[in-house]
Amino acid sequence: MDKILSKKTLIIIPAYNEEGSVARVIENIRRDVPDADILVVNDGSRDRTAREARQSGAMVLNLPYNMGIGSAVQSGFLFAKEKGYHFAVQVDGDGQHPSSEIPRLLEALDSGIDMAIGSRFVQPTGYRPAFTRSLGIKVFSFLVSLIVGKKVHDTTSGFRATRRSAFLLLTETYPHDYPEVEALITLHRNRMRFVEIPVEMNSRQAGRSSIGAKNAGYYMLKVTLAVFIAIIKRRQR
Repeated sequence: MDKILSKKTLIIIPAYNEEGSVARVIENIRRDVPDADILVVNDGSRDRTAREARQSGAMVLNLPYNMGIGSAVQSGFLFAKEKGYHFAVQVDGDGQHPSSEIPRLLEALDSGIDMAIGSRFVQPTGYRPAFTRSLGIKVFSFLVSLIVGKKVHDTTSGFRATRRSAFLLLTETYPHDYPEVEALITLHRNRMRFVEIPVEMNSRQAGRSSIGAKNAGYYMLKVTLAVFIAIIKRRQR
């Protein structure tokens, strides 16, 4: 454990209008992973997210406007690449991802795994998604499992740790919105390995999800099409 934590680690927090929770998220990370550096990628927030993050001692990267979760995370990966980090961990700014579980994700990387995913569905938890989101999760799980040849329970989790080999790849190709599902396919295509680590997620501390009722249909259609394109490309090889 000491060996893995001695690696240079960057915690990436993509944040859009998370002034009500980002300071607490940073505080919890400092408590649970004191040796890691923290970067908040402020995705064009209209509130005090950047100020709260800076006052809490995190580095802040301001994007010029709201570019989407994929662009925010990819910006964090580019920062990690340029600054020579060994590991990058994505943690949402709303407080749902338990920082106490970050060391477990990092430990998984020590075995040669390229990405460790904090999963809500490997084991029974108290997480209960809305019907539309639950349907999307099941569909994506089925399709990704079909492509990679093993059961993948939580394809949409944004709680992820990646080693340098993986985030270097994702600096080159990463969807700008709803990227989690497609990123797994990208890793698989490039012979990289990922595992799921069971975690118990927290409730959102403040703000609201970017995937609301209005864009849930677009979310499912866009990602499903991307997965089918990946299947077609695989069969054409």
